Amino acid sequence: MEWLQSLFFGQSIAQAVLVISLVITLGIMLGKIKIGGISLGVTWILFVGIAMSHFGMSINGEIRHFAQEFGLILFVFSIGLQVGPSFFSSFKQGGMKLVGCAAAIVLLGVLTAGVLHLVTGVPIPTMVGILSGAVTNTPGLGAAQQAYVDTAGVQDPSIALGYAVAYPLGVVGIILTIIFLRFALRVKLEREDEELAALSHEHHLIEKFSLEFTNQLLDGRSVEYIRDLINRQFVISRVIHADGELTMADGDTLLHLGDKVRMICQPEDSEAITAFFGHTIEMSDEEWGHNVPNAHFISRRILITKPEINGKKFSDLRLRTKYGITITRVNRAGVDLLPYQGLELQVGDRVMVVGPEKSVAKVADVLGNSLKKLDHPNLITLFVGIALGILLGSIPLLNIPQPVKLGLAGGPLVLAILIGRFGTHFGLVTYTTMSANLMLREIGIALFLACVGLGAGEGFIDAIVGGGYRWIGYGAIITVLPLLLVGTFARLVLKMNYYTLIGMISGAMTDPPALAYSSTLAGNDMPAVSYSTVYPVVMFLRVVTAQIFILFAL
Repeated sequence: MEWLQSLFFGQSIAQAVLVISLVITLGIMLGKIKIGGISLGVTWILFVGIAMSHFGMSINGEIRHFAQEFGLILFVFSIGLQVGPSFFSSFKQGGMKLVGCAAAIVLLGVLTAGVLHLVTGVPIPTMVGILSGAVTNTPGLGAAQQAYVDTAGVQDPSIALGYAVAYPLGVVGIILTIIFLRFALRVKLEREDEELAALSHEHHLIEKFSLEFTNQLLDGRSVEYIRDLINRQFVISRVIHADGELTMADGDTLLHLGDKVRMICQPEDSEAITAFFGHTIEMSDEEWGHNVPNAHFISRRILITKPEINGKKFSDLRLRTKYGITITRVNRAGVDLLPYQGLELQVGDRVMVVGPEKSVAKVADVLGNSLKKLDHPNLITLFVGIALGILLGSIPLLNIPQPVKLGLAGGPLVLAILIGRFGTHFGLVTYTTMSANLMLREIGIALFLACVGLGAGEGFIDAIVGGGYRWIGYGAIITVLPLLLVGTFARLVLKMNYYTLIGMISGAMTDPPALAYSSTLAGNDMPAVSYSTVYPVVMFLRVVTAQIFILFAL
């Protein structure tokens, strides 16, 4: 039985893989347990790792450190790659207000932790761990640990201990604060639903409607002439002339009184366009394609899967000239975009093509339209991005008194966001399926939490008995105080919709359980929209502020 003893308690690679696998398996199983509808999820992996380490089942330090850092890199890179395409556009239409409130929550949390450090005398490394646990931010924990190792040359287990002690109440505290704000501010969900319905029109990037052309001054003019005259961007996919003939429209199409047009434009332009063309009419999609005499056109959503199309513009492809079709809209990551000649296409985009059946089929061949190709992973983008992210994370940014770096968490995160947004300019295919991205992310965070727990377990009980129980209270203050202050301000002063507010709060704390609760409460996707808007900026701020906080201790 000596081999079994060595396998579980030795220091070999096989033992490390076995122990990490057991920690992750048990942690995921425990994460399915819910108390009052709330679960700690994958964070149970951390506590299982602490328990196993406490009872002597540790692994080789170098192996553990490698697995921990590589897991963190996979986690943050996957997040950055997913949010990259929408990161910069998230600042539009109220995004800056959301980001400002989320940033205020981050900074108030850091300020609260600093005050608690001065009042209680808890060492800064420990307080940073408490801060990371209180705001449920694992990358901040990783960045703090990395910054401490880079500057001090040794690890401080109290960082992970503070995180583990403060995290459970952090998850619960966020949800309790959301509930408290609802009742303290007298929020009526029915009224929020009504306001949301009134504002929902503003969240659509394009609008589709039918018009009857009645402008006598523009009778016989081309679509391109009218577009230049009113200085608005729009697409006319089809025209039914007065004699009942249905045709596709392009810039040279001439419009006459009585023509019916299928219009696609941005919401803010619809009123001006309607005024110039005539008046709106009610026509169903079937009437535009099936119940009209001589209607020989079809519409099909085509998936871009050919790598050579990645980064190309519509003006480069000249699809209208070559095949006689019309592109009416582009769907990217669930959002409809208005097509224009300068729009850069990405692998994974879905374009709506209208035209003769044979022509649409040829366009499908040009663009790819193969789901099987999208299932093939683009590993070059992944590992090139990680390598460049590590280089970026190693560049000294400030010296106060030690160099401040983005580190192994911030560097890959920032680089992944940039690749997700601009990778097509350099021929990089940035598309990954949601399942593939989620798999990488979950593997990364599981490895990280397992290794953090295995490294912190030896002194966990001693830390609690020796006064660490007070850390729970400190963490609760760091969790609740910033949320109450900013949440009240956002609601009463900024008049923020409650659903948007609770999504912003969940994103500011980078807390998936809080987002799940918020989405269930709202019954719509507004919490998720505000969560994803603030998440990248908050993640970056959490990583940087954790490192700066650590450096004040050295």
